Amino acid sequence: MKEFIFNATFVFQIIVFIISSYYMIISFFGLRLKKEDNNEVEPQKSFALIVAAHNEEMVIAQIVESLKNLDYPKELYDIFVIADNCTDNTAKIAREHGAQVFERFDSNKRGKGYALEWMFNNIFEMDKKYDAVVVFDADNLASRNFLKEMNKKLVAGYKVVQGYIDSKNPNDSWITHSYSIAFWSANRLFQAARWKLGLSNQIGGTGFCVDTELLKRFGWGATCLTEDLEFTCKLVLNGYKVGWAHTAVIYDEKPLTLKQSWNQRKRWMQGFADVATRYFTKLMKKAIKDKDFVAFDCALYTVQPFIILLLGMSLILTYLQTHSEKGLNIFIIQYLFTPIVWKLFSVFQFMFTPIVMVLERKLSKKMLAFLGLYSLNVFLMDRVITRGDSIIKISLLNLAYIGIVSAAILSVEGIKGFKVYIWYLLYGIYTITWIPITLQGIIDKNKKEWSHTKHTRQISISEIEGIDGSTAA
Repeated sequence: MKEFIFNATFVFQIIVFIISSYYMIISFFGLRLKKEDNNEVEPQKSFALIVAAHNEEMVIAQIVESLKNLDYPKELYDIFVIADNCTDNTAKIAREHGAQVFERFDSNKRGKGYALEWMFNNIFEMDKKYDAVVVFDADNLASRNFLKEMNKKLVAGYKVVQGYIDSKNPNDSWITHSYSIAFWSANRLFQAARWKLGLSNQIGGTGFCVDTELLKRFGWGATCLTEDLEFTCKLVLNGYKVGWAHTAVIYDEKPLTLKQSWNQRKRWMQGFADVATRYFTKLMKKAIKDKDFVAFDCALYTVQPFIILLLGMSLILTYLQTHSEKGLNIFIIQYLFTPIVWKLFSVFQFMFTPIVMVLERKLSKKMLAFLGLYSLNVFLMDRVITRGDSIIKISLLNLAYIGIVSAAILSVEGIKGFKVYIWYLLYGIYTITWIPITLQGIIDKNKKEWSHTKHTRQISISEIEGIDGSTAA
């Protein structure tokens, strides 16, 4: 039985290790951005800017004003707001600020996907024609160069382009900071890396641009909980790739609380699981038949929920093996490496994200050094913790080391630096919560219930640019 357990866990852990290595290798290509032609491209393309809104009276004025002030000829774009099943003053406020408002009331077809499909059909029937449509959420703000960058990509031949999704409120709570870290990392290690390798990027739900004729040809037809992922899969199946505009920035408001975050991420995982069951096989068939690595990569992305569960199971097996007095005859990946190599790899894993944050100018080099100091606990704790030590002892020793590093940060960087340090440590908890959230999402994949995040304050683009310029602690 012991041999069976070891062999079974060996096969399982190796599979997880190969999948993880695939993502890590690709992520390395995002560390250095692809060189682009920085020459100005004359504005040529016309755009229909579409803002999807449901009871967004608190924030709708800010996104409309942000779009009105884009650095792009005003005659080449129009702003449309979908007031979708609104019971507040969203439509009234949007009109007062100069947007063209389309009100939609449909109690059966609820949700952003249906609203966008309805609005796209309205755009197609208009006398005025647009080269492309751009989709925003009501709580977004856009950088002034946004349309200039989209125009440049469309002129270069792209039909679909995703912009850089940044955070509108990274310093509001540890949850918003965790979200921000996740998006900053994904922009660089996932999106920019695939852009550099010539793979397809993924539409991120907001801040994306689609060629009107392409949209008309394929139809939106994406009405699941992650309509962005569904449309990306349709594009890849038809031989198209989503482009990436790293300097076209959309500031997106992140949930403040764990409860709000849980509900939103559960919805994402429901949508992922739904899309995976409908598109994974199709994409893999295309990948094999056409020797299409773009389709293969996209197929792997659709099964993220299942990969997260595999990683969670691997984490649990590793914990059980390393924290039992005599071991449970479970194979763990660290057996493939010498102790020193494994410790160095652990430090690298911890420091990889902060390095990316420095590259994205979201973290100072001083704070990077302090996080590096903290990462050395993997060497120090090994000298004082032995197999079979109680959870209480291990926790107290780790808390003591956290306290020592905290004191050093407070003396040099003050409260702001201390907050960044603690919130980065809490990011680990945020990451672990993906496991139960994903499990819930897979179980409830057929329940298409939309949860609306309530916004409690207003932020302008000028405030955001000020915040963004001083994010690094």
